[in-house]
Amino acid sequence: MKKLLKVGDGQGPLDMVLQQLDLAVQKLKISPDIHEKLKTPQRILIVSVPVRMDDGHLKVFTGYRVQHSMERGPCKGGIRYHPQVDLNEITALAMLMTWKCAVVNIPYGGAKGGVVCDPSQMSEFEIERMTRRYASEISIIIGPDKDIPAPDVNTNPKVMGWIMDTCSMNVGHSVPGVVTGKPLCLGGSKGRLEATARGVFYVTEQTCAYKGLSLSESTFAIQGFGNVGSHTARIIHEHGGKVVAVSDVSGGTHNPAGLDIPKLLAHVAQKKQLREFPGGTPITNKQLLECKCDILIPAALEGQITEQNAPQIKARVIVEAANAPTTPAGDRILKERGILVVPDILANAGGVTVSYFEWVQSLQAYFWSEEEVNEKLRRVMTQAFTETVTMMEEYRVDMRMGAMMLGVGRVAEASGYRGLWP
Repeated sequence: MKKLLKVGDGQGPLDMVLQQLDLAVQKLKISPDIHEKLKTPQRILIVSVPVRMDDGHLKVFTGYRVQHSMERGPCKGGIRYHPQVDLNEITALAMLMTWKCAVVNIPYGGAKGGVVCDPSQMSEFEIERMTRRYASEISIIIGPDKDIPAPDVNTNPKVMGWIMDTCSMNVGHSVPGVVTGKPLCLGGSKGRLEATARGVFYVTEQTCAYKGLSLSESTFAIQGFGNVGSHTARIIHEHGGKVVAVSDVSGGTHNPAGLDIPKLLAHVAQKKQLREFPGGTPITNKQLLECKCDILIPAALEGQITEQNAPQIKARVIVEAANAPTTPAGDRILKERGILVVPDILANAGGVTVSYFEWVQSLQAYFWSEEEVNEKLRRVMTQAFTETVTMMEEYRVDMRMGAMMLGVGRVAEASGYRGLWP
């Protein structure tokens, strides 16, 4: 497996995750044997995904599914469709999912999947055919008691429905527990669509209390306006926070007096670009990251905050709604400048937590109200924040390392008790 992964330049996503693991293992004094196990994915599946395109020609896509750990339970992790998907990225994200599940103390290990494609250049029928072929290819390793995929970048409840249907057809009966993030009519959970954003909000609430900030008097900038970014902006606005800037891949909009988020959401719903919003001034993604605000929320792709732009960031707090949005070099600069970073494996764990709730509901065929889901999510996120702060203060480390140590420690403990077979 290691020969498939390109590790060594220190800058790739897998290098970043392995560096964090090494530090956590060192501080926790975890044995070298368990460390060796933790840094190696348990299973890597690479599949060919041939698809008949709308014009009749055949195109072959490459798909991945990486299962990092099953020490604490079946694997869990999203599926993304993006041109930049590669094996190193998927492996790194699978590893982060392992720690994330352990931080919020749910009985899963980490996995991740993806297909190298550009869905913006594909019809819905092409995406469906690709999804069903990919699901069929990875069906040999997924299932309610093995590995439960979920939505990620450029995937959604409809895609999860296609995967569920494909797997169900292959076994001859409905298997709602094979994926989460499904439409409600197929056994999805209320609150799942906005779960990551709501988890980000609950953690932001706790962070404000910890730092002595008033959420309703704080200003926010949000990079990324997809499912997570847009719902985060809406929820913060509903609770009195002032969102001064948002952006997506096309650019962004800024208003120091605060953006009218309901009008902005209506603007985007009409397929209009953020930079064209009449209630703000057009800005670039770079300008958003460096704009004046109290709390910056990166909710796009990884590697956005680097050693080049970290010195110019003006936020007092960064809450990582995206996976791995900060490079190690950028992280060091933020730490030197006294900027608190609430790490991804804590901040965006609301999605996997409500995915867990959905899985439980699917297995029992007994469903909860949205109020129940949100209240259970609040309790989980609050507990995880408190335990991360306790670890951070006990070991005198930053919050990222506190969360890493909390997650890695729990997985290492499970690995130690399970032992090695044969």
